[in-house]
Amino acid sequence: MPRSNYQHQVVNPTSSPHRRIKILKYVVLGSFAVIAIRLFFIQIVEHDYWTARADEEHTMLETIAAKRGDIYMMDHDEPVAIVLNQTTYQVVIDPTVTDKEEIKKALETYAKDYIAVDFDEIYKQEGLRYSIVAKNVPREIIEKLAEQNLAAVYFKKTNQRVYPEGELASSVLGFVNADGVGQYGIESSLGEIISGKDGLLKSTADVNKIALSIGNDNIKIPAKDGKNVVLSIDRGLERKVEQIVQSHIDNTAADHASALIMNPNTGEILVMANLPNYDPANYGNVTDASVYMNQITEVPYEPASVCKSFAFSAAINEGVMTADTTYFNQGYEIVDGWKIQNAEQRASLYGTLDMKTALYWSLNTGSIHALKLLGGNPNQITQQGREKLYNYYHDKFRLDYPTGVELAETEGVIPDPNEGLGRDSTYANMTFGQNLNITMLQTATAYSAVVNGGTWRTPTILKGFYEDGEITPRQEKEEGLPVRIEDKILSDETSATMRDMFINNRSYKKRGGIDRQGYDIGGKSGTAQVIKNGAYDDSMSETVGTYIGFVAPTGEMPQYVIMVKMLGDGRYLDGGIASNLFDDIENFLIDYLKIKPGVI
Repeated sequence: MPRSNYQHQVVNPTSSPHRRIKILKYVVLGSFAVIAIRLFFIQIVEHDYWTARADEEHTMLETIAAKRGDIYMMDHDEPVAIVLNQTTYQVVIDPTVTDKEEIKKALETYAKDYIAVDFDEIYKQEGLRYSIVAKNVPREIIEKLAEQNLAAVYFKKTNQRVYPEGELASSVLGFVNADGVGQYGIESSLGEIISGKDGLLKSTADVNKIALSIGNDNIKIPAKDGKNVVLSIDRGLERKVEQIVQSHIDNTAADHASALIMNPNTGEILVMANLPNYDPANYGNVTDASVYMNQITEVPYEPASVCKSFAFSAAINEGVMTADTTYFNQGYEIVDGWKIQNAEQRASLYGTLDMKTALYWSLNTGSIHALKLLGGNPNQITQQGREKLYNYYHDKFRLDYPTGVELAETEGVIPDPNEGLGRDSTYANMTFGQNLNITMLQTATAYSAVVNGGTWRTPTILKGFYEDGEITPRQEKEEGLPVRIEDKILSDETSATMRDMFINNRSYKKRGGIDRQGYDIGGKSGTAQVIKNGAYDDSMSETVGTYIGFVAPTGEMPQYVIMVKMLGDGRYLDGGIASNLFDDIENFLIDYLKIKPGVI
């Protein structure tokens, strides 16, 4: 039998094709195993995490903006709104959906002045789903943008601050920035009360971020609107005083000036004027940021001889001095090797003088003598005298404490009586308002205590809250507000003596103005050198002139304390120039408030 040519081939299982098939089978099986394990982790182990991620994709969170409270001033007995809200809009986009070039072109065409972002930076942020790209956009512009039918572009209603009175009391009011945050003044200091509390809207949405009307997780927390606040400032009085102050800047060597009017019996502030000022609606146009600051509450200075009011009060209250107490004036005192002179050097004042005359002529030797008397030795300054003066300046008059007014404040600086070199000369200078730093409001609050019968009262600019046509007075312990203080620090007799001495100052010096028979008008001036490069500027290139006084019908307690401060060229500016500003304000105040004269 012939042999067949066919030969049976045995397949080798290790050959290349079979090996690849086997490897592929294991890879597939391994992949299925990995997928199965991953699904197990996703569905069982990481179930809560992925459920939350899914919810995020179908959940819309939107802040419900609270309405900012309005700000009112008084117009005699009626509140008048001087800061209001205007409805505007924010433009919000989802960068993952919105076409960058399309939205950028639309905003640059219709809302260029309101763009609030750098689009290149926004679109670089991976995963960003919500971005405010324009702010404070007026309704008419929003309507034009809406007509473009841009994808994933939303318009959110907001409020923009409106200041219809322009620059009036701008340093008191402050402003609201583009982010809706109050800056400076009442807008900042009462920000929590005025701004309210935003609400929250949480709703289920479809894949296009369109809110659905159903959903068990929908939440709406209503916004709590801010309170409307009423300031004690009188709008008409504030406006006129600002005009008077500006006229004195225009016609004197002053560059800056401030004026304050307060009721010494209640602490209520009726006027708080700082010039130059600015328009809060256009705060970004300011070239000198110092105009944002309230010079009356935030800028300490040396009020000079105005402080003789406090040194004299302390000595009289301690029973060691009266208005008729005498001392020998030689025109100067040598203290710690320093010669301290009187500004007034006329020969008729040399020799024995009483303290009433010393206050009238504002003699530094007179206030230094009061310090000596506080120390129990009429011939020298003692530790006891320094400590007693410190007790009055620090503890009673609170000259280095914030007053507690509802505005930003700066603390004063009163040197320790027993520390440092030249302590006696330091305290000698403090009796006439140098070597210390205090604000106008600290000064006026202390002066109010001197003339009102001796009671230190926390000043206030907040009259209350306005709702449904009614003013609700602020409560003594209103949340977020300082507690007001009343503290009897001087005797009635001391206060009466000081009032007579202040009235005497004015009756001797008729510095112009209208003859006011039937009114008690008294006060004290001060002229301070300005410290430059760590030392007093003897060239007098710049000085601060101050005057503080009170107005009342004859025989009655003071109803109003007026304080003015003027800063400028010292060759032509002093406390006497400041007293002229006081005169003009005092004359207008009497007529505006129709203060009737007393019986002469």
